Amino acid sequence: MISFGGFVRAARARGRLVVQPRMGMSDPATMRAGLLATRDAAATTVGTITVDSYTRVGDNTGAALALARGSAMNGYPITAHSRRTTRRVLHGLGFPVQVRHGSAMPGDIVSALVAAGMHATEGGPVSYCLPYSRLPLRDSVENWTRASERLAAVPDHHMETFGGCMMGQLCPPSVLVAITVLEALFFRQRGLRSISLSYAQQTSPAQDVEAVAALTSLAGELLPDVDWHVVIYAYMGVFPRTPAGARRLMAEAARLAVTTGAARLIVKTEAEVHRIPSVAENVAALEHAGDVAALCTPAPADGRDTETYAEARAMIDAVLDLDADVGIALDKGFSAGYLDVPFCLHPDNAGRARSYLDQDGQLRWSATGSLPIGGPSTHRRDMTSSDLLAALSYMERRCDTN
Repeated sequence: MISFGGFVRAARARGRLVVQPRMGMSDPATMRAGLLATRDAAATTVGTITVDSYTRVGDNTGAALALARGSAMNGYPITAHSRRTTRRVLHGLGFPVQVRHGSAMPGDIVSALVAAGMHATEGGPVSYCLPYSRLPLRDSVENWTRASERLAAVPDHHMETFGGCMMGQLCPPSVLVAITVLEALFFRQRGLRSISLSYAQQTSPAQDVEAVAALTSLAGELLPDVDWHVVIYAYMGVFPRTPAGARRLMAEAARLAVTTGAARLIVKTEAEVHRIPSVAENVAALEHAGDVAALCTPAPADGRDTETYAEARAMIDAVLDLDADVGIALDKGFSAGYLDVPFCLHPDNAGRARSYLDQDGQLRWSATGSLPIGGPSTHRRDMTSSDLLAALSYMERRCDTN
């Protein structure tokens, strides 16, 4: 199996952006066909196996029953398929494949992917708990500790923190940067040495550039002994409804990745807002992103003299001061409100920090709660319900009407 981190590193040395789809099918033959199409796309690609909802929440019995009945599933049930079956799906592909799953209880998924000989996955104790689970954060930390230590024993295993994608939208960049760096430090402490740090494209290209620069600077400072890269996610909120608008937004994501020096991009498709995309639509999105990337020139900036860097660094330092164990520090950090994700309803999230979208499309704090970033914000009142709906559809409107 080709090393995921090594593949991305080699592509970056050649000046190529690695592009990757979100893809998961329950039928092994269909899953393999999707991976082959991804591999053969006219772009520099890596593959994805996304697991189904039963497996994500630990309902392995439900996944097995659905598979036996031939029921439609929204992903690949890796714990229900045999190791032999998954190995057949992967056999001879010739490029790396990552398992994506969204679980705060990753133990069985990790066992299945290790048994199948896979060397890349993603997630994190915070980023796969607060948005997707009601499991206490402390339990998620314990689950991810065991899973990470097991994965660290797999040579060249690559772990991606999903921390830069919390809630997908309307989250000021500094807290995204702080969480993705802290999860990377958590993985490093558990023995992993090939790590990617995520950041989700938000509502302002200028603010995104600042955020990725801050993330890159922090990773360089805090992960000196790790083979790391930054991965950008195309916008995760309400997507444009028109094909032209969707392409415009995806092109912005590709330009963001290349100009900031990120190494990999998770794409979305023109069909996002309407239905689950087909394999052909995924391939078209990969090739579009690759074409745009080929026309861009890297121009990474020093992110240390920015508001995003200062706020993220303050959050990171405050959390790390709470405990030598990064997992325990993360749990204590949320309890203290040093990390607080707007619009996140998980019981362990303080919910005192608030954000809004300003007239330039930038995400700002309207209330900082106990975040260690200076005095309380007094920019403006919290968003009303109509403000929130307008903010959620901001990118759809901007890209569809330009």
